[in-house]
Amino acid sequence: MKDLPPFAQHFILHWGEMGTKWGINRTVAQIHALLFISDRPLHAEEICEQLGVARSNVSNSLKELQNWGIVKVVHLPSDRRDHFESIQDVYELFRVIAAERKKREVDPTLVRLRACANEAGTTESPSDAHAKKQLESLLGFFELVSDFYSKMDRLPTKSAIQAIRMGDKIAKSIGALMK
Repeated sequence: MKDLPPFAQHFILHWGEMGTKWGINRTVAQIHALLFISDRPLHAEEICEQLGVARSNVSNSLKELQNWGIVKVVHLPSDRRDHFESIQDVYELFRVIAAERKKREVDPTLVRLRACANEAGTTESPSDAHAKKQLESLLGFFELVSDFYSKMDRLPTKSAIQAIRMGDKIAKSIGALMK
């Protein structure tokens, strides 16, 4: 990683590793990390140079990051190239990623679970009845989590942070945590 201080190299490498664990391409995650810590928008050639990644890989990765809504194109005066910048606010970044993951992962799962739960248990078989019960239980959980996400997403950032910080107090108030 050319001309990057050690902390930046460590962060970018780690973010790439974490990305793979979250189901994100390593290069996509590394480019995001570079743009996130950058104090200015970067053009694709700079990204290639700093990360030692092929131009085609950078182009595809930037498209993916734009599709996620966490990187946008910026035009600078006197430079005709596209420059790219990441969302800098960590709370906004989390909100965008959570919304995209919900759209890509949770929403289709809810649709499929509803269909499977409706299909299950249509016979007299005890195993079908058990499967229906399990699917309805799983569907209930996904609906609960999805509803909670929707409520939290409507909160202004400041209120969402307060709610998160109140987690221990809420748990204690319902007797869930020992002192």
